Amino acid sequence: MKYPTWQIGTAAPAAVDALQREGIPVLLAHILAARGFDTPALAMEFLHSVEAPLPDPLLMRDMRPARDRVRLALERRERICVFGDYDVDGITATCLLVEYLRSSGGDVTSYIPGRLDEGYGLSNAALELLRDEGVRLVITVDCGITAIEEAAFCREIGIDLVITDHHACGSELPDAIAVVDPHRPDDSYPFKGLAGVGVAFKLAAAVEGEQEQLLGRFCDLLAMGTVADVMPLLEENRAIVCQGIDALRQHPRVGILALLGQSSASAQTITTTTIGYILAPRINAAGRMGQVPVALQLLMTSDPIEAAALATTLCGLNKERQNIEQSIYAAARKMIGSQKPDVIVLADSHWHQGVVGIVASRLSEEYKCPACLICLDGEVGKASSRSYGGFPIIDALRELAPLLERYGGHQLAAGFTIRKDNIDAFRQALAERVRAYRAQGAAEPALQLDCCVDDPRLLTLEQVEALSALEPCGTECPRPMVCIRGLSVSQAGEVGGGKHLRMRLMLGDLPINAIFFSMTSAKAGVAPGDVIDVAGLPQINDYRGVRSVQLQLVDLRPADAERSACQTELALYQRQREGGALTPTEAAELLPSRADFVALWRYLKANAIDSSLLEHPDCLARKLSRCTGQPVSYMRTRVCLDVFQECGLLGIRRKQEQYEILIKATNGRVDLNTSHIMMRLQAYCKGE
Repeated sequence: MKYPTWQIGTAAPAAVDALQREGIPVLLAHILAARGFDTPALAMEFLHSVEAPLPDPLLMRDMRPARDRVRLALERRERICVFGDYDVDGITATCLLVEYLRSSGGDVTSYIPGRLDEGYGLSNAALELLRDEGVRLVITVDCGITAIEEAAFCREIGIDLVITDHHACGSELPDAIAVVDPHRPDDSYPFKGLAGVGVAFKLAAAVEGEQEQLLGRFCDLLAMGTVADVMPLLEENRAIVCQGIDALRQHPRVGILALLGQSSASAQTITTTTIGYILAPRINAAGRMGQVPVALQLLMTSDPIEAAALATTLCGLNKERQNIEQSIYAAARKMIGSQKPDVIVLADSHWHQGVVGIVASRLSEEYKCPACLICLDGEVGKASSRSYGGFPIIDALRELAPLLERYGGHQLAAGFTIRKDNIDAFRQALAERVRAYRAQGAAEPALQLDCCVDDPRLLTLEQVEALSALEPCGTECPRPMVCIRGLSVSQAGEVGGGKHLRMRLMLGDLPINAIFFSMTSAKAGVAPGDVIDVAGLPQINDYRGVRSVQLQLVDLRPADAERSACQTELALYQRQREGGALTPTEAAELLPSRADFVALWRYLKANAIDSSLLEHPDCLARKLSRCTGQPVSYMRTRVCLDVFQECGLLGIRRKQEQYEILIKATNGRVDLNTSHIMMRLQAYCKGE
C-alpha cells in the first residue's frame, strides 16, 4: 500500500441512470456523477465546455485602461517592454504578448529577470535599465501584483506601468495605470483559474477587439503555460488547452518540434502529460540554470537550424539540472539519516538555488512532511519550501516572520530568506507548528478514486474509449481512476528489465491485465494466488496493432478480509509495543514460537545482500507464509523483528514505508528468551 487511505467516490444510481438516458456510456456516467456532474445539464455543460465561447476580456477589472494605454503606445510608436517571469507560464506569456504587439506594429522588447542573480518580479535596477533604453511603457505578465514599491518607482522615473498577473493579491494594490488580475476582490470576471499567460492573452484580445482568431494564433502557448503552471482544467481553461493541444499536434512551432525531437517524443501524440513531463521541465531548465533567453528564443524562432541548436542547449541544461538535483537529493538524504522527521529544514552553501525547490518537493513526498532547503551565501540563505498533507506553509512563515528576512508564496510552496544563525530556531518552531497541525487530526493525503467498478466487464474497449471525453485531464480534472476489489493474482512478473510489474488478474473467470510502473513483485509483496484490491487508470494498450484494455495501477492492497485482519493485529501489536496491558489470550497470540523465529531468520539470511535487505513490514508475513507453506501471523512477525533487534542480531532502520534490516555478526548463541519483550509476554501469558 502506497496510500494509507483510499477515498472512493460514490454516485447515486438515479443520477447514473439519468446520464445514461442522455447517451452517456455507463462507466463515464459513474465518473461524471461521482465528480458532481450528476444531472444531464451539469454533465453536458462540462463535456461541451471545450466548445464554449470565451468570456469577454473587458469583464476584467482595469482591462479598459490597460487596453487604452497599450493602444496609445502602439499609435505613438512608444517603446514597450513586456516584463515576465522565468517559469514556463511567464516565458509563454512573454512570448505571446511580444509576438502580438510586434505584429501590431509595436516597438517591443522583453525582460525576464535572472532567477539566480535578480530573483522574481520587478526591481528598481531593472526599471532604471529599461528607462535608459527608452522604454515608456512596461507591461508585466505573470508577476507584479505585489510590486508596491516598484510601481511607485515607475512613476518617479517616468515609466507607465500596466500589470497583468494571476497570483493572489495583497491588502494593497500597486499604483499603476492598470492592475489586471482576476483575483482582485473587486473583479467580476467569471473564471478565476487563468494562468499568467491566460491573463496576458486577455489583454492582447482586448487590444485586438476580438479573441477567437487570436486564440487560434496563440492557443499553443496558452496550453503550455496553463498546464505547466498546474492551473485547473475547468471552464475556460478546458477550451484553451483543448484547442492548444490540437494546434501542438497539427502545426507545432519549429522550436517545439525541435524540442520534441530531442526528447524522442512525437507531436502527433502530444497530451497534457507531454507538456507537464517532457516540454515543461526542459523549458523550465533555462530559468533554473540562469539561461532563460534560450527558452524564450526557442519559442519565438522560425529558423529550424536555430531551433535545433536551442533545443539541444535546453536538453543539455535539463540534464545538468537533473545531475545537480540528484547530487542535492543525495546530500539531503544523508543529512536526514535514519530519522523520521516532523519537518525537514536543511542548509548548505554548495546547493543550487534554481534546483532546491524540486528536491524539496521530492523530499516532502518521500518523508511525508514539509521540507525547506536553504542555499547559504555567507551568513544569509535563500530557501525553497514545499508543504505536505495540507499544512499551510505560508501561514507558518507569516507567524515566524521575526526569524526571516523576507518570505512569499502560497500554502503549498513558498520561499524565504533567513540568516544562518536563525535556522535552528526556525526549524524547531516550524516543527512545533507541524506537530500541532497533525494533533488537530489533519490526515495524510488519501488516494482519490472516482468509483469502484464492481463488474470489470464495464472495462471494455468501448467503455474505456468513452473516457476520452474527460480530456484534457490535469488539475481538478484528473485522469479517471477506479477501484476493483477482490481480484485474484493469476500471473505476476517483472518487465522492462525488472523495473515494472505486469500482472494478470482474475475476477471469477474474467481476466484483467495490469501494469504497475516502478514496482516489483517483491516490493509489492504479491504472488500468484493472492487476493487483492487494486486502484488504477483504465487505458487502451496498443501493442503491434492489437488494442486491449489494461489498468495502469497506482496502488494495491490486500483484499478487505485480509486487510481487516492485519489492522486488528497491528492494533494489538502497537498496544504491546507501547507497554499497554495484555490479557493472557492476547499475550499468547503475540508470543512467537521457536518455529516463528526460525522461519524469519532463515528468510532474512536467504534474501539478504551483503547482510542487508529492504522489507515492507505489511508484506513480510505474506512472504514468510509463501516460503513455509504455513499461515504466518503478521503481529508475531513484527514481535520477532523487535526481539532480534533487542538481542543485537539485527539493526533496523525505517526508510519511509520500508524497513532496512541489517544482519549483525554475533559471537556464540543468543538466548531469545532473555529478551525483555519475551519475558514480558510470557509473564502476561501466565496472568502475572
